Amino acid sequence: MAAPLDSRYIGRSLKRREDRRLLLGAGRYVDDFRLPGILHVALLRCPYAHARIQRLDVEAARKAPGVVAAVTGAEVRHLGPMPVMRLFPDMKVPPHPILADGVARALGTPVAAVAAETPYQARDAAELIQVDYEPLPPVVDPEAALAHDAPVLFSELGTNRSFTNIWRHGDPDAAFASAYRVVKLRVVQQRLASVALEPRGILASFDPIMEELTIWTSTQAPFRMRADIASALGLSESKVRAIAPEVGGGFGVKTAPYREDVLVAYLAVRLGRPIKWISTRSEDLLVTQHGRGGVGEGELAVTRDGKIAGLRGRVVYPLGTSLVNSAAVSASNHARLLPGAYVIPACQIEASGALTTTAPIGAYRGAGRPEGIFLIERLMDEAARALGIDPAELRRKNYIPPDRFPFKTATGQVYDSGDYERAMDRALELAGYRQLRQAQSEARARGGIAGIGLSTYVEPCALGWESGSVRVERTGSVTAVTGSSPHGQGHETTFAQVVADFLGVTPDEVVVLHGDTRSVPQGFGTFGSRSTSLGGGALAKAALEVREKGKRIAANILEAALEDVVPVPGGFQVVGVPARQVSWKRVADAAYKGQALAPGDSPGLDATVFFQIQGEVWSFGTVVAVVRVDRETGTIALEKIVWVDDAGTIVNPLLAEGQLHGGFAQGFGQALLEQLVYDADGQLLTGTLMEYAVPRADDVPEPVIEKTVTQSPRNPLGAKGLGEAGCIAVPPAIIKAVVDALAPFGIRHLDMPLTPEKVWRAIRTR
Repeated sequence: MAAPLDSRYIGRSLKRREDRRLLLGAGRYVDDFRLPGILHVALLRCPYAHARIQRLDVEAARKAPGVVAAVTGAEVRHLGPMPVMRLFPDMKVPPHPILADGVARALGTPVAAVAAETPYQARDAAELIQVDYEPLPPVVDPEAALAHDAPVLFSELGTNRSFTNIWRHGDPDAAFASAYRVVKLRVVQQRLASVALEPRGILASFDPIMEELTIWTSTQAPFRMRADIASALGLSESKVRAIAPEVGGGFGVKTAPYREDVLVAYLAVRLGRPIKWISTRSEDLLVTQHGRGGVGEGELAVTRDGKIAGLRGRVVYPLGTSLVNSAAVSASNHARLLPGAYVIPACQIEASGALTTTAPIGAYRGAGRPEGIFLIERLMDEAARALGIDPAELRRKNYIPPDRFPFKTATGQVYDSGDYERAMDRALELAGYRQLRQAQSEARARGGIAGIGLSTYVEPCALGWESGSVRVERTGSVTAVTGSSPHGQGHETTFAQVVADFLGVTPDEVVVLHGDTRSVPQGFGTFGSRSTSLGGGALAKAALEVREKGKRIAANILEAALEDVVPVPGGFQVVGVPARQVSWKRVADAAYKGQALAPGDSPGLDATVFFQIQGEVWSFGTVVAVVRVDRETGTIALEKIVWVDDAGTIVNPLLAEGQLHGGFAQGFGQALLEQLVYDADGQLLTGTLMEYAVPRADDVPEPVIEKTVTQSPRNPLGAKGLGEAGCIAVPPAIIKAVVDALAPFGIRHLDMPLTPEKVWRAIRTR
């Protein structure tokens, strides 16, 4: 593993350098770009969840003021296919037309598109399009979609089941047959919207002379956008340039192209003019991939002394009918994470994906991790109740011991490092757990409704690879180029800190470039809490290569033996002789002149690294939540929340805490507020922010956050991830606290979100 020259900057809380331009209003998002001759696209969307298009007439739209083109599904049926990760054998992927061609199978499916001189002309013209629909039976519920009598949405597939995969280990049948207690639970995870600050958008421009397509897009993965759009349009990837400028949030929903992206790129090539499409907020809620939405059922078998004997699980996800790239990811993560932080000797877990006439389900901050941890943590509480022991003690009995890492779980995941009991003990200490239990008893004696929830989580991060390039310029300044593409994380700051420490310069001397496929050979993107471990790891290794080459050049300049030259802040010196120093500027000048090079070295002073680790890194932690419930209104007051997170080495504690606070707000939102709701006809009842309740600043209490540090052995920084921790860790702690509070009423479980009405009704029906 690489090692930094010193640690002057890794571990320091530096303010984000990105914030100056953003706070001054100087940041440029996709919709800020204006190109000469630009056209704007509006889409006519199907008002039914499932319908046959009997007649489609776009002639009036084509004649409308300012309209340059109006296109239908028949004109673009040659485009595609849209990419889908086929995680499971025999996964069935239905057709995914760019515009509906004959049948629309979800509310909001685009059936026609208009390109006009202004966005207002495009929208007005789209309303002139005449469509006759024949409504068809909707299929909204995923379990109903897999029933034998459900309408089959694609006759060519013969089923609504896209995939089923089973994880099995040990002898779960024997474990359950001999168990002292078996507890069961069914959890319905509500659908969520990402509600990114910036809705999706794309601007495309085609140069017919150079035959080059440039796209500016609000994406988390510009290289994937480039590759997939090039493939859909039949273009050479080298002829497509993707630029991600400022990106106002993503949370997983902007990791791959949508049909609108392909359509806009196609129209730019076809019409020879720049084309822009910016999603409205209502469009974003309607058709941008949703998160969660799965149904999970679990059983946990425990012995008399409180050890887990076996685990069974079954999860089903509604995938929609136009599968997104990450369609199977949530179901896979839900299943593989069910063992959580515990030693489980036997398991059988089944995960299925169902085709439904709804918006697609895909990755959203956590992408199945929150669902899996929620189910196992709720099962652990049910087991503690059945055994009559404290939930903390049951966890202590079943944690994976620190000396057993790396540890392979029952679903085949290899955890790199961890100390779960230490994190829990610190959380219990900070919360004053014993005193809380005493206060709870006293409150109940007075007729109060108080509860305490405890949740331990693991978070897999850093799957895949990432690229990084580091170059010392002739002036001695440093350019770092990363394949990671930020959407609010602060890469320009944290990556400058990493490179600075490995080269012995200051972060102010490091310029970090990202988000442009012309800047770096390739990149993987930013999602799955991977950027510091992989993106930072790649830059650390590249910086180390540059440092070692610089040392060889410095040795020749200083006329000293290589072993007598050491890196120091600002350059190199001879050991024990501070007066004999050479700066990075002088070393770089020699490198680019081809002077003082060591045998085998070429001119220049740069390095590019593609960094991949053998397996994920696994963050972890514990949350303690304390709630009070108002008997008359069902209102939940979150009185205290203590959170201890372990993400290994923290490069910038200030930015890390910001990530945790953001994740906490989203986890809080799922627990108590947010829900996308379809009716039986597949109509979205929560299609605006008047109905979809996003947490506001005055809704969210301030958590107490502390960290332990258990470094990962799998990357040069020892870093893990924390971007998704809040969505994983917070909901089960809050829900368990409420269930604990309502236990005297005989309430064993309530599905999220726990609105006051839901809690009020639960109290009164018991």
